[in-house]
Amino acid sequence: MLNGIFFVCLSLSLYSAGSSLSCRWMTHKFRQHSTNSLELIDTMANNSTNTTEDEVDFPSDLYSQASKKSAEDKLSFTVQILEEMVSLFEEDHSAASWEEKTVDHFLIVVTQQADGLKSCIRGHSHKNKKLHMYFKRLSGHVLKRMGHSAEAWELIREEMKTHLIRAEQLLL
Repeated sequence: MLNGIFFVCLSLSLYSAGSSLSCRWMTHKFRQHSTNSLELIDTMANNSTNTTEDEVDFPSDLYSQASKKSAEDKLSFTVQILEEMVSLFEEDHSAASWEEKTVDHFLIVVTQQADGLKSCIRGHSHKNKKLHMYFKRLSGHVLKRMGHSAEAWELIREEMKTHLIRAEQLLL
């Protein structure tokens, strides 16, 4: 899985190094990757009827703040979300009922999306500390506290789907 992601990242970084910093990728590829990532995360759904209260509130306020920022800041925010998402899904998800091939494909698509968006950023991107802490809380308060269980991963999957939808709305 990591070899595939590394290969994709390496290929995209070599391609991006030779391309201009215009945002052609955004106009031609973003929607396709966004649709693919949403379809894949839906495929991973675990139709379980057990519901647990979400232990970490969705950071709507961070999205609200980001929506008032420049186009480049919105891109940086979205790239950080996608990168944090990939890191989260690299944790032990063996208890989840997902096909490994689907998870691998999802991670490749999300990594491509993040790398493509990075090619649209002209300057240095700044990491949002509150967003980073939110993802750390998801890892600690949901995954670790619930023992990386299938139920914990279903909560994470649902939360990440919401992020994918909100990130797309932020950029379009």
